[in-house]
Amino acid sequence: MVVLGAQLQNLQLQGSHISKLLQSDQSVQWQDLVTRSYKPSWWILQVLLGDMGTGKTSLVLRFVKGQFLDHQEPTIGAAFFTQILSVTEATVKFDIWDTAGQERYHSLAPMYYRGAAAAVVVYDISSMDTFVRAKKWVQELQRQGNANLVMALVANKSDLDSKREVENEDGEQFAQENGMFFMETSAKTAQNVNELFYEIAKKLARACPPKPSGINLHNERQERRGKRFCCIG
Repeated sequence: MVVLGAQLQNLQLQGSHISKLLQSDQSVQWQDLVTRSYKPSWWILQVLLGDMGTGKTSLVLRFVKGQFLDHQEPTIGAAFFTQILSVTEATVKFDIWDTAGQERYHSLAPMYYRGAAAAVVVYDISSMDTFVRAKKWVQELQRQGNANLVMALVANKSDLDSKREVENEDGEQFAQENGMFFMETSAKTAQNVNELFYEIAKKLARACPPKPSGINLHNERQERRGKRFCCIG
């Protein structure tokens, strides 16, 4: 899996620009990504939902920047992140909305999850209350979300196993009963964080049939206006 930094989000690859890029410091990564694989490219809108303190922002920061902060400030409203990664089926760009977990921001959540291609519902394994709340988020997504939404149930803070209130089997069973995939993670230790987003990318990439070889990002902004999950290559 090749993970490219968010600083590449506005890079346009077409024509002669490819040869210039392959001469840059990132030539090895992009040569694998573009000239060797000729994989289609997709843009995906994803949302993270869950109670305050479950570690949603920490998960995204670990994925996007490889960082973890012991004292992460609560999200106000929502925060936006981007990341690009490569899976066997395609090159995938994530646009990620990290929503605030405080109850006073609940009414804003539908603005971010309606039409999204993927949703990650997060709870803290050391708090049964957050698991109960996660179930309610899943029910809300089933009622109001995209009919083809890929949903993941994430049991975060696996590093707090000694304080565990929610057993792994309980989360896994709920996920299976609701057509989700389940993963236990730790933003602190990075356990399964990249694997989580990699699995989402694979599931969504397989849902889109391949197009002719090549890569073209120049119409990405135009594509975004009407789609939450689109093939752009």
